[in-house]
Amino acid sequence: MTQTREGGAGLGTVPPRAPLVLTALILAALVCNINLAAANVALPDVGDAFGASQTALNLVAVGCGLGLAMSVLYLGALADRYGRKQLLLLGLALTVVASFLSAFSPSIEMLIAARIFTGIAAGMAFPTTLSLITALWAQGPKRTVAIALWSGVSATAAVIGSVLAGLLLTIWWWGSAFLLAAPIAATALVLVAIVVPSHVKESDDPVDHLGGILATLAIAALVLGVSLVFAPGQTVLGLSLLGATVVLLALFAWRQVAARHPIYELRVAGRRMFWVPATGGTIVFGSLMGAMFVGQQFLQNILGYTTLEAGLAVVPAAVGLLICAPLSARLLTARGSRATMLVGYALVLLGFLTTLLWGESTPYVLVGAGFLFIGSGAAFAMTPASRALTESTPIRRVGMASATSDLQRDLGGSIMQALLGAVLAAGFAASFARQIAASAEAQTVSAEVTQALQASYASALRVAEQYPQYATQITQGATQSLLDGAFFAYLIGAVAISIGAAVVAIFLPGFAREQELVAGYTRADDASTAGRTS
Repeated sequence: MTQTREGGAGLGTVPPRAPLVLTALILAALVCNINLAAANVALPDVGDAFGASQTALNLVAVGCGLGLAMSVLYLGALADRYGRKQLLLLGLALTVVASFLSAFSPSIEMLIAARIFTGIAAGMAFPTTLSLITALWAQGPKRTVAIALWSGVSATAAVIGSVLAGLLLTIWWWGSAFLLAAPIAATALVLVAIVVPSHVKESDDPVDHLGGILATLAIAALVLGVSLVFAPGQTVLGLSLLGATVVLLALFAWRQVAARHPIYELRVAGRRMFWVPATGGTIVFGSLMGAMFVGQQFLQNILGYTTLEAGLAVVPAAVGLLICAPLSARLLTARGSRATMLVGYALVLLGFLTTLLWGESTPYVLVGAGFLFIGSGAAFAMTPASRALTESTPIRRVGMASATSDLQRDLGGSIMQALLGAVLAAGFAASFARQIAASAEAQTVSAEVTQALQASYASALRVAEQYPQYATQITQGATQSLLDGAFFAYLIGAVAISIGAAVVAIFLPGFAREQELVAGYTRADDASTAGRTS
């Protein structure tokens, strides 16, 4: 028998002290997204500090998103069953611990592990923020506005984190970027504890622990496989992980069909107003994070921006997110999910086409325009994606919807960062290999030096310091290699956006049909709940 635990705060249109509750939940979401962004600005400094390869730097950047993405489904189900507020508080507390572990890591391997732990802590906190909004705000315009604010402000954290990290790195060491989230997490912890209601519309269904473990392993294998498959010398391991992903996903699907209380209801996930927005949101937010990841290395290494200048350079993305989030809510109410998402996709594609024009002497106006278009487009695409997920899911399983919404950000961000990072690394290595082969000194370059030159931009500059007589040639080669790698990375991003736009245009229904589908889902879920409780 299925039951839900009802809290009095969830029975009205909005919860008591609604502005404070929404502020607390947005602040908690802000913490998670700041952690995702802070590493990108610090990557060049981290590379210098540890002499890390491009693949290792990719894993540092992806680590937080990997930890969050692989744990979010399982932890979202645990929150639905045992308490969303309680898991949110635990996640915020562990975020403080994880921040210090990252900042004071003695090795690149420890930093990667600490970043994954940071993501797992975020996995406890982030999915509960949207599920609490859905449980506490009744369906209607007020919930849509709350979700739009949550979506826009939390996504803006990616830019805020870049700016604040850039500021800290101008006056402090590389680890300071990873301490950014600690005071915000502590503040959110106190505010959530005081104002957010507990146990509102939670489920009494048992948790499918086996399904949760399979989902965790499958997503971890997927992200790591994409991160490594294009990396020099890691292709076999990457392909093995991707093969394991296929097996694990098949086992997960079998388990969800066989389980009496699945962690992920395939019946719900198969709804058109669920899987299409989920896919569309994953691609567009992933593209935003991928653009930030490649962009930070481009700005600092190619254009010579300081960490602060590089952080400030992405502010137009935040401006676009903040301005367009409320506009997306209005367009969503008036025209529906399909029209709103397509506007977003058109803007993001324009942004990626702009980045393809970037070069060694690119003026800032072109850089700022690219980030403005991408941020504005993400705001238009993400609000309808998040709302569609929650409105096509039974309230008792809202953790599944919020976990999927988080996967849009975290799995999308991890995969696109991993993919664009892998393309960047492969393009960098291939370009340097061609330049070495064409050099008059090609026969005198040892295999060890060749490997160091191809590893990363920071590694190449270290080689230049060791061989000052060739410093100019090596630096020019590293610059050209990074330019080539960045171009191919942004080209892949533009292709991904085009594919996502096609999926939305073909499979997402128009406004009238969308309303009919959502109403039908509600009737079916009400009938199912009544049948199971009778």
